Amino acid sequence: MTAPGDCDGLVRRLRVLEDKEALRGLLVRGWRALDRKDWRTWIECWAEDAVLEFGPWGEIRGREAIRAKVEEAEAPFPSMQHHILNTHFEVDGDRAAGVGYMWFVAVTGEAARSAPYAMGGPYDWEFRRGTDGGWRLTRQRLGVWWTAGEDSGPEAFR
Repeated sequence: MTAPGDCDGLVRRLRVLEDKEALRGLLVRGWRALDRKDWRTWIECWAEDAVLEFGPWGEIRGREAIRAKVEEAEAPFPSMQHHILNTHFEVDGDRAAGVGYMWFVAVTGEAARSAPYAMGGPYDWEFRRGTDGGWRLTRQRLGVWWTAGEDSGPEAFR
């Protein structure tokens, strides 16, 4: 028989594991939508008061401002893939933080299909659980450590 305290600890640990999986799912769902340019699904992953920090752009505040800037920046790419790698999450009640790496690959035009543009760098995320019980991004910091190929689109990422 398990002592009552042991069951409480087990329930807490299980909840943290479920929350970490929900955070991974949020990012995968959102970034797959981003690759399809499904802006509605992608932006639903963000809180209304979210902040996006990206070196070349500075700080962008608010879900709709974030959507508009990212949609504009990625419009020139006929196809793209956002890879989220080496993720780690820390959950503290209804708040969470995460880190990972970005590997972005995009076709810049028909002639560039065999030589895509790519960039990579660190992600830093903050999340909040909503009143519906689902997680939303509240802050994302993204850095660019490297690029490869030629970005023939507008100076969106520079």
